[in-house]
Parts: sequence; C-alpha cells; structure tokens
Amino acid sequence: MGFLGNVSILVLSNNNLSGEIPSSLQNCSIVSMDFGGNRLSRNLLSWIESDIFMLRLRSNLLSGIIPRKWCNLYKLCILDFAQNNLSGGILDCFNNFTAMVDHGAFGYKPIENYTEKAYIVTKGREYEYDRTLQLVTCIDLSGNSLTREIPIQITSLTRLGTLKYLSMNHLARSIPKNIGNMRWLETLDLSNNRLFGPILGSMSSLTSLVHLNLSFNKLIGRIPYGNQLQTLNDATIYKGNPSLCGFPLSTKCPGDETFDGLSITSVDDKQGGDDYERIWFYASIGLGFVVGFWSVCGTLLLKKSWRHCYFRFCDDIKDRIALLIALRVVHLKKKFGLEKKLKFVDWKVGVVLNLRYACVLILS
Repeated sequence: MGFLGNVSILVLSNNNLSGEIPSSLQNCSIVSMDFGGNRLSRNLLSWIESDIFMLRLRSNLLSGIIPRKWCNLYKLCILDFAQNNLSGGILDCFNNFTAMVDHGAFGYKPIENYTEKAYIVTKGREYEYDRTLQLVTCIDLSGNSLTREIPIQITSLTRLGTLKYLSMNHLARSIPKNIGNMRWLETLDLSNNRLFGPILGSMSSLTSLVHLNLSFNKLIGRIPYGNQLQTLNDATIYKGNPSLCGFPLSTKCPGDETFDGLSITSVDDKQGGDDYERIWFYASIGLGFVVGFWSVCGTLLLKKSWRHCYFRFCDDIKDRIALLIALRVVHLKKKFGLEKKLKFVDWKVGVVLNLRYACVLILS
C-alpha cells in the first residue's frame, strides 16, 4: 500500500484486521485515516505527517504512549483513539493543534465527487458525519490507561467541540482552572478518573455545553450554578463524588438554610430573587401608569386655562384633517366623476367637523 503515493483518504474501519499498521503508509499523502473497529495492535504511529486532518483508530488493541512527534499535527481536527491500551501521560503540547483554535486557518478541502463519512461519539451518542465532517473538532482518548494530570494547554483549544479523551482513564489532580476558555465545547466527559478538588466556577462560562459527565471521581465542594450549567440538572452527571453538594444533588452544602425540613439551596434563592424582581417590575409599571395618566388628565381637570388650550389645539388638528379630507374628496370627484359614489365621504367629513362641539359639551 505504500506505493499508492496519491492516496489521501484511507478508510478500513469495522473489519477484522489485525497486526500492526504498516509504516510504508508514510509514503502516501494521507490526510484522513480511519482504522477504527479492528484488532490492530503494537504502538501508535510516530511517522504521522503534519498534514493529517483526521486520525481515527478507535476500538483496537493499540498500546504504548502518545508519540511526542504528534506535537506537530497542527492541521489535526479529529483525534480518536478511544478504547485501546494506551498508557503514560497526555502531551502538554496540545496547544500546537492550531486547527482546533482557528478551524478555518488551514482550509481542509474535501475530495471532489466524494463525500467522506465518519462516526464520532459526541453529546452522549454516536453520530454519523458526512458533509459537515470538515467542521467537526474532537479529541477522544477515553477507555485507556492514561495517567498523570490534565495538561493546562488543552484549554487553549477554543474551537474544540468534543473533549472526551479523559473518561475511563487514571488521570489525577484537578480540573484545569482555565477550562472556561473553551467556549465552543459541547461535550465534556471527565468521568471515571481520579480527579480531586472543587468544580471550578469558570466551568459556567461553557455556554455551548450540552453534555457533561463528571461522575466517579473525587471532586469536592459545591456544584457551581449559572449559565449553561443550570440546564444540566441530571444528578447522574455528578454520581460517585460523595463530597459534592448542591443542586442538582440532594446533598446539602454546609451553610444552606432549612425551612420546614426542606433545604433552600442557591437555586431556590435565585428563583425567589426572580419572583421579587417580577413583583417590582409589575409594581413599577402600575405606578408609572398612574403617575403618567393623572399628571396629564388631572392637570386638565383642575386647571381651566390649560384645558381650554388643550381643546383648542385638538380643534385645530381636527379642522386641518377635515380640510385635507374635503380637498381630497373634491379632487377625486373632479378627476373621476364619482359624485354619487362618494356621498358617504361627505357625510363622514361632516361628522368629523362636528366632533369638536361634542367634546366641548362633554368636558367643559
């Protein structure tokens, strides 16, 4: 296969292939490689070139550590090595994957007359992408034996959509403090690790987040509340963290007040605050209406000179409108000869001219 120098997309997924991936493939011009769902073994590919867009070797028997040479994969948008036997730490140079920072920087161009397809696990399900594949950004190394900590450099991938490479590993330490910078992140799965410490408040800045899983770690403290996090009210997201408290868990945090045996959490406080704001909003509308109405009508009722001035102004406006209507009617009569058809207009004009007298009689 190494003699196929013009091959750019190589898809051999979901077969029964075994052994190792031949190094002769480095002679090809591969930009997309999908060997997922086989029984391939040995170490990862250290010869991968920097032009590759998608590297998917999911559900194989690959082992070893992540090669340091992968720090040069600046065009990489999809990295999926989930469910293998990888070990060691995670590269601290993921910030070199600049295509996940500015997705349009390198302009990956699909092959003409060919629609590439791939299955990507995101938002808790597996989706098939074809025409929109070039817009997907994903890192998934879940289900391995990766250790050490989550590198803070991962938070610089501001265009990353799915970060699922951390679940079901042996990662320790805390969640990176700048994780709120990843504003386009839709899926974040850090479950089944050894992470400890609090859930950072910056996580509430992930406004695109639709799927979160922090279960079975050693996280502690109050669960932050706000923005997108308040819509993720499934308690199983935080299952297996006995030291966590607050909404949506039933465990109360220290300092939470109680009333009639029920806990009043920050969620209740927020809802109560919204109720008070709503009450004051309607009260201000009613007060504004009363003040505005009586400041005008009350003045007209109490001050005779102002009332006369106001009605004279109304009379002038009515006269001008009536005059304009009458002139227009005359013009139409002369132009189209519609004397009989427009008699009802004359009647209405007469009504308008006499409205001022009715108003004066009623309000004077």
